[in-house]
This record gives sequence, structure tokens and C-alpha cells, in this order.
Amino acid sequence: MDEKLKIKLSIADRVYPLTVDMSQEEGLRSASKKIDVMIKQFEENYAVRDKQDVLAMCALQFASQLEQKQIDKSVDNVETNDRLKKINELLANYLDK
Repeated sequence: MDEKLKIKLSIADRVYPLTVDMSQEEGLRSASKKIDVMIKQFEENYAVRDKQDVLAMCALQFASQLEQKQIDKSVDNVETNDRLKKINELLANYLDK
């Protein structure tokens, strides 16, 4: 059974206390750091007045990256399945001879 760990994450100058499994801590801390880096990039590159807008853009960017990875994975799976079908056909033809 995983032990619970109490941590505090800082995102956009706000502290969020969380109780998490020990196995989740590293991923959460890494995600928190990536969000803060992305916030700084948005603030430096765009005239943003509100943290809410910056956080929305961060959420959109992370979500779009996830969606693109799923699309890419789906395309890869289709290509792999097509190759496997061709190999199966070649093997079936070879074994029938």
C-alpha cells in the first residue's frame, strides 16, 4: 500500500497543499515546474494582464500536446497494423505453397 505524502506545490505564485501517493510526488513537482516555466514564457512574449488568462493558455497548450500525442500514436498503430496484416498475408501465402 502506498503511503500518503503531504506536499505543497507553488503554481502561479499560489501555494497548493496536496496529499498524494509517494509515487506521484515527482511527477507533480515536475509538472508544477513546467507550468511555472510556461507561465513566464507567456508573460514575457505576450501582453497578458491576468494570471487566469496565462493559466488558461498553459492548460490549452498541455491539452493540445496530449491530444497530438494520442493522434500520432493512433496513426502509428494503424501503420503497424497494416504492416502486420501484410506480413500475415505473405506468411499465409508462403505456407500454402
